[in-house]
Amino acid sequence: MAPAKAVAPFAKDERVLCFHHEMLYEAKVLDSRATDGGSWQYKIHYKGWKNTWDDWVPQDRVRKFTEENKQLAAQLHEQMKALQGKPAPSASKSAKTKGRANGSDFSSARGSEERGSMAAQGGGRAPRRLRDYDLEQEDGFLDRPAISLPIPDRIKAILVDDWENVTKNQQLVPLPAAHPVESILKDYEDDEMPKRAPGSPEASILEEMLAGLREYFDKCLGRILLYRFERAQYLEMIQLWEAPTGDMAGKNANQTYGAEHLCRLLVSLPELIAQTNMDQQSVSHLREEIIKLTNWMVKKPNLEKYFVAEYETPNQSYIDMARGN
Repeated sequence: MAPAKAVAPFAKDERVLCFHHEMLYEAKVLDSRATDGGSWQYKIHYKGWKNTWDDWVPQDRVRKFTEENKQLAAQLHEQMKALQGKPAPSASKSAKTKGRANGSDFSSARGSEERGSMAAQGGGRAPRRLRDYDLEQEDGFLDRPAISLPIPDRIKAILVDDWENVTKNQQLVPLPAAHPVESILKDYEDDEMPKRAPGSPEASILEEMLAGLREYFDKCLGRILLYRFERAQYLEMIQLWEAPTGDMAGKNANQTYGAEHLCRLLVSLPELIAQTNMDQQSVSHLREEIIKLTNWMVKKPNLEKYFVAEYETPNQSYIDMARGN
């Protein structure tokens, strides 16, 4: 009996959304063909564009025409409009200032002495889209195009309160977190992965993004994600992780810190990515995944579950130690 002919995930004449550089556009599938790697390519016609723009694209650039993906397309277009409305940063500005122009206003909130060496040192064995990209010299870095990762206003508001609680009110996020980063990302994976076909490029991208975030968080926490007032708390955590026994023995940053510090990493990503040779298509995929993750985090049940209701006020001995640190 002859084997059944493989069916393309997207049908001819199907209405879809398709990436062209960083933007998602409404399009129609004109044709499809299987590739040697077991995936598919599609001939795409972009709605409202001349036929000369019709093009064969890989499967990972095509998205289903769903409300969620339409919302993503709208967010990307709004981000592009916002970027086009801003003056280009001067090439003479420092790399740190460039990082602020690229991404969130919070990306440099912890100050230069809080950042130390930039977390692009977090190479190791992180997935491809967040590793193995050689750092550029400053001149090349300053010439790179702006990178923008949209962050929901609710998370921006949380980070403003977070900054105020720690730096002005001298309070701390209670540790260990009831739902640490490792748990949050696992919950998101469990919720999001069933929406993606097993073995598909979309499923692989999700796995790579989450693995990269876990590794970057572990590498970045002590280098760039802490305010000065939190350093003594961090040193206490390290002692507990390195202790031979105890509830925290053998654990790491991902298993201890929670949503507040994860959000600090997310708004720092533009600054980190700008130091790599990450190609534009990988940046676009990462931007798409971060949008989905942050939108998921601000849904009401998740806001209440993952973010702390109250920060804790340390005792006077801790305050004295932190001030002298």
